[in-house]
Amino acid sequence: MRPIVPLVLVTVLAAGCASVPPDQDPVQIRLNDLDARVSKVERVVSNQSLVQMDQQVDTLQAEVRDLRGQIDDLQNSNKALRNQQRDLYADLDKRMAALEHGGAAGGGTGAGEGNGGQGISSTEQSVYSQAFDALKAGSYSVAISGFQDFLKQYPSSPLAPNAQYWLGEAHYVNHDFAAAESAFQAVLDKWPSSSKAPDAMLDLGNTQLAQGKTTKGRATLRQVASQYSGTSAASRAQARLKQLSAQ
Repeated sequence: MRPIVPLVLVTVLAAGCASVPPDQDPVQIRLNDLDARVSKVERVVSNQSLVQMDQQVDTLQAEVRDLRGQIDDLQNSNKALRNQQRDLYADLDKRMAALEHGGAAGGGTGAGEGNGGQGISSTEQSVYSQAFDALKAGSYSVAISGFQDFLKQYPSSPLAPNAQYWLGEAHYVNHDFAAAESAFQAVLDKWPSSSKAPDAMLDLGNTQLAQGKTTKGRATLRQVASQYSGTSAASRAQARLKQLSAQ
């Protein structure tokens, strides 16, 4: 008779469970509640992600606009620099052509420029001419070495201001603007009364502009226009200032 009792208990328990509707089952209710909470959390997370993505897109768009502005500024600066270099090259070619055709240089070597060729030995004339010929030929590195050697050997030569000036020109067309600035400044410091001083100051201003020293470069050009009024250098300085104002 004992086996009958467990069977009866199982039957009663099964009947009791079957009598509880699903919507009143504590376990099912708990599961439904958890499912609702999970769905709510998913919606919140989804909304937050969308907000963050929108903010990131706005940030990226702002950065793109900023970069485009920087690119435009760089393009404008590069255009201005190319125009400046083109003008300087044209001016250099013009002066070199005048020297080659016996202008102020006398005989195309640049030796007699501003000094009449007096007090110059044949040896120093030869050293100077070799450097100057290299400059005319576009061998700027050779010209730089030549003018530097000349200035070391003949620092007191009547040709020294010219050599120092053309050294600056050679550095400039070789795109070594810092060295060019130093060379042009040396002309003004050592030979302020030289015939090359106005051109040296003009090219000093242009070299400063080429390095992005806009305020300093403009000031130097204005000094050329006032200090050497009536000269070719002053006219070119005024033209350059006008060009800068129009940019």
